[in-house]
Amino acid sequence: MNERKTGVLLHISSLPSPYGIGTFGRSAYEFVDFLVSAGQTYWQLLPLGPTSYGDSPYQAFSTFAGNPYFIDLDFLNIDGFLEKEDFENLDWGTNPMYVDYAHIYENRFAVLRKVYKNFLKKGNVAALDEYCEANKDWLEGYALFMSLKDAHGGKSWREWETPYYSRDEKALAEFSEKHSDELGFWKFLQYEFNRQWFNLKNYANERGIKIIGDLPIYVSDDSSDVWANPELFDFDEERRPRCVAGCPPDAFSVDGQLWGNPVYNWEYNKETGYEWWIERLTACSRIYDILRIDHFRGFAGYYCIPYGEPTARNGEWKKGPGMDLFSVVKNALPDCPIIAEDLGFLTDDVRQLLKDCGFPGMKILQFAFGADDDANDSLPHNLLKHSVCYPGTHDNPTVAEWKETLSEKDLAYCLDYMNIDKNADFGDAFLRTALGTVANTCVIAMQDWLGLGKYTRMNTPSTSSGNWQWRLKKGEFTAELAERMHKLAKLYGRI
Repeated sequence: MNERKTGVLLHISSLPSPYGIGTFGRSAYEFVDFLVSAGQTYWQLLPLGPTSYGDSPYQAFSTFAGNPYFIDLDFLNIDGFLEKEDFENLDWGTNPMYVDYAHIYENRFAVLRKVYKNFLKKGNVAALDEYCEANKDWLEGYALFMSLKDAHGGKSWREWETPYYSRDEKALAEFSEKHSDELGFWKFLQYEFNRQWFNLKNYANERGIKIIGDLPIYVSDDSSDVWANPELFDFDEERRPRCVAGCPPDAFSVDGQLWGNPVYNWEYNKETGYEWWIERLTACSRIYDILRIDHFRGFAGYYCIPYGEPTARNGEWKKGPGMDLFSVVKNALPDCPIIAEDLGFLTDDVRQLLKDCGFPGMKILQFAFGADDDANDSLPHNLLKHSVCYPGTHDNPTVAEWKETLSEKDLAYCLDYMNIDKNADFGDAFLRTALGTVANTCVIAMQDWLGLGKYTRMNTPSTSSGNWQWRLKKGEFTAELAERMHKLAKLYGRI
């Protein structure tokens, strides 16, 4: 990422489609074409994993699996595995601007089960078998986990009977034999996800668009990763967490953020040569062209909260694996480009780790204009070339919404900095400011290109509902917008 380029942040779920959520379908290909005409180089996504509690892509049932919601139904119809009447008239939600996850959950899997039955009759079963064999190290455990989860009405693995909770080999073997078709269904979904995804990714790559993926530092407690590999995490003898992840209280949250993810047993991970981490990152390097690692500061030092605490107030900082992990990563994956999400409470050890790794960090322009601090390293004149500049990310308000939250003093400073008056197009000036920085890479959320406001925000941290829902309306990425984006990309030397 040493060239001066730009890209767009838009998750797959936010693409328009008639079936309740964005997919790897026709709209995704049209968006790639849009990016090309707009002079863009990067398409940044949120994590692609199968979402669990709260519908967050950062809380997935597996760090290796893909979200079946993204499998396109129209393509399955074209392939001969579905009839139009199987899915066209189902209730996918009433508002095309928002994902209705309840309706998606109720209807999508029923349709996909029909697909699986039809595939077994007339699909390329040999290709499915080949995929399953190549991915058996994680796929077997994931398929078994999801089958058990369905058999228990969706309950967390912590609520399963003891033989399944503790992974008794005889009990698991008996369940697998009795429910082999169910395991096959979950494996098939990953095969089809993988097939459709790589068709789309190859289409993008052939046209010069690179995919920036996103790797959460932590995994969900209710995941096949934790259930199948409890030794990787800081658990007691009964496989209960001793402590969980989060962030300490700060100016944004007096109670801090209680994420609830299990933290790692870094001593054990080190003893294995960080084998699971290398497998995880290797899988990501195949799926994406560039990888953004979320909550990078947690590798230098992580905040852990005693299990059962109602808030994050009583946590403590512990030392992370630091360069010991990333030396192994760099040796195993020397050609994997990585962006470090170095945001939050930064200390000297975090800065040193970023420097030692050599990864570009992230700078958020919204963080530059809310404080009287000439040394603020998010201010455009303080940015480094080896960084990635964002007006805001999925965790920030849109630029239009953010402007309305500024104090009179901070707004005046921002306007003066951008050399515009209060009647000028604030959003346009802010995006120009981002594109004009010295940072090699600039990534702008699609909502900000469209000038959208409050109700299009993707996520509000520390809230558990109303997130991850926003979607583009059909026809919003227009030729006129592409022309404007291309003009600005060229103006600021990013083409």
